[in-house]
Amino acid sequence: MTTAGLAAVLLPAVVVVPIMAACLLLSLGRWLDRPTVDVIAVATAVAVSAADGVLLAASANQRLVAWLGGWTPHRGTGVGIVLVGDQVGIGAALVAGVLMSCALTFSWRYFEDIHTHFHALMMLFLAGMTGFALSGDVFNMFVFFELMGVAAYALTATKIEDPTAVHGALTFGVINSLGAYVSLMGIGMLYAATGQLNLAMLSQALTAHGQDPLAVIGFALTATGFLVKGAVAPFHFWLDDAHAVAPTPVCVLFSGIMVELGIYGVARLYWVGFSGTLEAGSIQRLFLVLGVGTAAVGGVMCLLQRHLKRLLAYSTIAHTGLFLVALGSLDPVATGGIVVYVLGHAAVKSTLFLSAGIILNRYGSVDEFSLRGKGRDARLVGAVFLLAGLALAGLPPFAVGLGKVVGEEGLVQSGIGWGPILFLVVSAVTGGAVLRAGARIFLGLGGGPGTEESEAMSGDKEMRELATGTTRLPAMMGVPLVGLLAAGAAVGLMPGIGSQAVFAAERFVDRGGYVAAVLGDSTGYASVSMRNAGWSTEGVVLCLASVAGALVVAGIGLYATALAQPVKTVVRPLRPVLHGLRGLHSGHIGDYAAWLLLGVGGVIALVIIPV
Repeated sequence: MTTAGLAAVLLPAVVVVPIMAACLLLSLGRWLDRPTVDVIAVATAVAVSAADGVLLAASANQRLVAWLGGWTPHRGTGVGIVLVGDQVGIGAALVAGVLMSCALTFSWRYFEDIHTHFHALMMLFLAGMTGFALSGDVFNMFVFFELMGVAAYALTATKIEDPTAVHGALTFGVINSLGAYVSLMGIGMLYAATGQLNLAMLSQALTAHGQDPLAVIGFALTATGFLVKGAVAPFHFWLDDAHAVAPTPVCVLFSGIMVELGIYGVARLYWVGFSGTLEAGSIQRLFLVLGVGTAAVGGVMCLLQRHLKRLLAYSTIAHTGLFLVALGSLDPVATGGIVVYVLGHAAVKSTLFLSAGIILNRYGSVDEFSLRGKGRDARLVGAVFLLAGLALAGLPPFAVGLGKVVGEEGLVQSGIGWGPILFLVVSAVTGGAVLRAGARIFLGLGGGPGTEESEAMSGDKEMRELATGTTRLPAMMGVPLVGLLAAGAAVGLMPGIGSQAVFAAERFVDRGGYVAAVLGDSTGYASVSMRNAGWSTEGVVLCLASVAGALVVAGIGLYATALAQPVKTVVRPLRPVLHGLRGLHSGHIGDYAAWLLLGVGGVIALVIIPV
């Protein structure tokens, strides 16, 4: 089969097959026993992952394009639905498939009583993520985004008997639905300004007519909807509530790929649709301002948590800020670094969430202080958790560290000299918070809660996802736990992975090549030279510095009550600021909706005000 034929078959299949599996499970679920349901769901996820792998290999030499139903463009215009696969887009779909396979494998023995609806929703979630990553049409991106969102809302409320789960899902659903309405308004403005929704045709129309104020505002509004799903400040408030109550396997998908897809959507919309007309300084300012703010808020709030799943959620927010900063450089090297960073982050953060789920079911809590010393008997989980914390801080040879090295190199090359400092601080703070919790839970280190910790939300009310705790780790849960962490190290050790990621990023930002492939001129990539990007002496030193910083942060967190008086004197004036920041995360939907509206105005201002 030719590459074109392969694309025509597999690109639609990786979206349609999970939907068909969901329909099958919903139709026949009442007659199927639990093992059969698990087999169907896991087999579907694995098959989709395998197909994604085949597509990724095929996309090494050209973009893959599939016009559904044969509705190809005529004289540069068309109304058909198109799926487009390049290395970054298919790579994102592959990450979604692999994480879904791991999450469902873990779920096999994790839940004692789970209905077929859970597996069907997971299949729809996979279809939404895959379709979004491959869609070449801004309206269909919205459609797949909503399919992803609706499935995610329902999955968050899986523990329907728990009022907090309903509240978390409601917050998630309302805030993300508001973001979707904003995005839909933006899409309408884009159509009104250009008469196009296909990304390639939209790009052509904008290039032909120049920068249209209506189209620019449409971009800002459409991007806002994606930024809400990406948990970018000030649109991030829903994320910790959702993570706190969602089943552990679902949290793996939220932090491992769903949030990252929001950032991917903004980048795809800009590079294909608007990079030829929108002032580069405006988009750079947008990414940098939102990125720094998101990294700061996420990092500080991560430190203030005692609820383990909320701590990990805020860590995801902080690292999302780093992704935005690197994208704000508009440099292919920094973008390639983020490609590797996302792979490593997906593996490490998924490992941490699976560990948190095991802790919850074994001890009935995810509260750092209530669990002090109780994890001494969970040696494997403790070792994996602490190693994952070091990896999150940038420990070589994990892929998080490699992505950090390449991303920092790109930032410096693009003139953002403060970028590596921000990366170092955020890595140290988030990694330190994870290590602090791990040392307290698994090693029994540290003292009791201080003033700030006492005010934090407890993790004792989190409901077990098994009826009773288990002291033995089943193989179906242990394999994904260890395998994901090992994968994070393996990616960091792959020869040439950094250079390949930068190569893929250069193809990702090639607007002309994307347009030509979609409109039938040529699916080949533009000729670019391979850049050498990978581990460097300076980069390794910075990684080790962030690991050392994480150990210091963890030590301070463990023994804060015993700090010397001069240190307490320095920290005391910050308490009102920390208290105010915590107060902003009130849990009230109305407050979060107000912040969303304020953020919409901020995004529009950052985009339209001249630099």
